[in-house]
Amino acid sequence: MNNATGESRGSGRIRAIVPAAGKGTRLAVDGSDLPKVLHKVAGRTLIDRVLEQLDFIEKKDVYIVVGYKKEEVAASVGEGYNFVTQEKQLGTGNAVAVCAGAFRDFDGTVLVTFGDMPLFRRESMSEMCRRHAESGAACTLMTASDPEITDWARIRRDRSGAFVGIVEGRDCTPEEAAVGELFAGVLVFDSKLLFETLPLLSTDNAQGEYYLTEVPGILASRGYRVDTYMTDDPDDLRGVNRPEDVAVCERIIEKRKRNHRGVSV
Repeated sequence: MNNATGESRGSGRIRAIVPAAGKGTRLAVDGSDLPKVLHKVAGRTLIDRVLEQLDFIEKKDVYIVVGYKKEEVAASVGEGYNFVTQEKQLGTGNAVAVCAGAFRDFDGTVLVTFGDMPLFRRESMSEMCRRHAESGAACTLMTASDPEITDWARIRRDRSGAFVGIVEGRDCTPEEAAVGELFAGVLVFDSKLLFETLPLLSTDNAQGEYYLTEVPGILASRGYRVDTYMTDDPDDLRGVNRPEDVAVCERIIEKRKRNHRGVSV
């Protein structure tokens, strides 16, 4: 039986999964071999900024997926969190799937956000989780609108406006590229449905990886409700992959500090 009617399945509890296993080769301009999430933006590590904005979820309910130099990441983060090892980097879907054992008996909401996204704000994230819980949706995705951003994934909808799926920016047709609703990787799921769906993912794609972004489309195709939550600031969804991303994020952090937009020094 699906959950298209909106009846809530979860217990009201929230957990978070933070994939943070990457090496960050493109960030190592100085020859450093730091794990990606230990690179710094405005003097603080990426993972530190992410976890600070997740403080509306108790540490014991936050699961950090580690891989490359996992001991360094764990030491930097500190005690109180859960660490799950991703032995091989087989994509974002696999990064979440390695947590399946820890979530076997959990019936609630799970937020997935990545350790290289230092700009999202706790108020937008907590509001998204609240709306998700109230709606009873199987999945809620954070979206944004910004005509200056052209390389992010797009949300696909049918003629009635219902969610259909996500198209990666590099795979967009000209028509899809004209869509104004952008997606960059922050999702909330009904935990049971998430882990029931992950085994359906395949590696039949150019990267040979399991993509978490396929899960909402599978849920929608099976009749489950998939909602979106549009943040009022598209910069919330910016990630760090290249040195130029660091510079962009630092400018945004400085601007937010001036405007008191939920950013710590």
